[in-house]
Amino acid sequence: MALSRALSFYRSFSTVPSQSLRVCIVGSGPAGFYTADKILKAHEGAEVDIVDRLPTPFGLVRSGVAPDHPETKVVTNQFSRVAQNGHCSFIGNVSLGSSISLAELRELYDAVVLSYGAESDQALGIPGEELAGIYAAREFVWWYNGHPDCRNLAPDLKSSDTAVIIGQGNVALDAARILLRPTTELATTDISCHALAALGESSIRKVYLVGRRGPAQAAFTAKELREVLRIKDLSIEIRQEDLSKTPADEEELKNNRIKRRIHELLSKAATPATSICSPGQKELHFVFFRKPDRFLESDCRNGYIAGLRMERTILKEDVESGKQIAVGTGLFAEMECGLVLKSVGYKSIPVDGLPFDHHKALIAVWSIIVAN
Repeated sequence: MALSRALSFYRSFSTVPSQSLRVCIVGSGPAGFYTADKILKAHEGAEVDIVDRLPTPFGLVRSGVAPDHPETKVVTNQFSRVAQNGHCSFIGNVSLGSSISLAELRELYDAVVLSYGAESDQALGIPGEELAGIYAAREFVWWYNGHPDCRNLAPDLKSSDTAVIIGQGNVALDAARILLRPTTELATTDISCHALAALGESSIRKVYLVGRRGPAQAAFTAKELREVLRIKDLSIEIRQEDLSKTPADEEELKNNRIKRRIHELLSKAATPATSICSPGQKELHFVFFRKPDRFLESDCRNGYIAGLRMERTILKEDVESGKQIAVGTGLFAEMECGLVLKSVGYKSIPVDGLPFDHHKALIAVWSIIVAN
């Protein structure tokens, strides 16, 4: 209520005519700023407040984009111009639900736009997921980008030379690249100081990217893949049999130029089976047709990760979707590791006053605009 009264007081000094449109946008990431820009251009005299639970704006651009991707962050210049509009204000340190309720915002504004994204993570739902040393990839990304929620994450990068990343999308490749790229190169980026110091002392030499399906179904983009393949002196390990294409794969690739390019890049990058890694050389292993079955606890450190058991999968066509899905074969293998990052998707958090699908972990109506 105190914040609600403060906003009302703030509004009382506004120079905007009382009949003008007043809009509150919750979330200051790209979607929030693009929305503000469109509203200000479409409605002359409109006044827009962008609120965020963090003290700083730009959301995913600030905390999600990898530090070695400065070209992607240039968009903040556009967002800054929007924020400098005399009819637009940024108000930080405001959390929807705790600082102020949705009902209170609706009383203060003509329209409330929810644009804050998904801030939690999907669980694998397998035994051992609570062990120390297992993190969501989002947490790791927030850690190296200096997000205040994960400033003190302190992942253990010294106890083992092996990290496993579960998932094969762009976020997984970002995490792998940060773990494997020379810190002399990372030092020229805007990576957080605490992450750079920890990576400088890291023992991680081998990173395994684990996916349930094959190269033809990998979710990362060709651009992200090329970046990680260009890391100096990095050995790329892929089982040759995993690169074999079934007739179903051929059909899938035939209709998707981007997927064909990804498969070509992986095939060309694979280190020949006869080659031997030089001492200290870093390795990136693309592990296809495997799904995690359980995490294994260390015998020496109670409560800590020591490895995981994975099940071999095969692909079968799903009749309803027409896509190839991974099905377990009952064949298992174990792998030792000291760090696990789960990159298997995000989920939203419920907000009082909004319908929420707990099964899908989504607001029932996405991109919702709540208006009086």
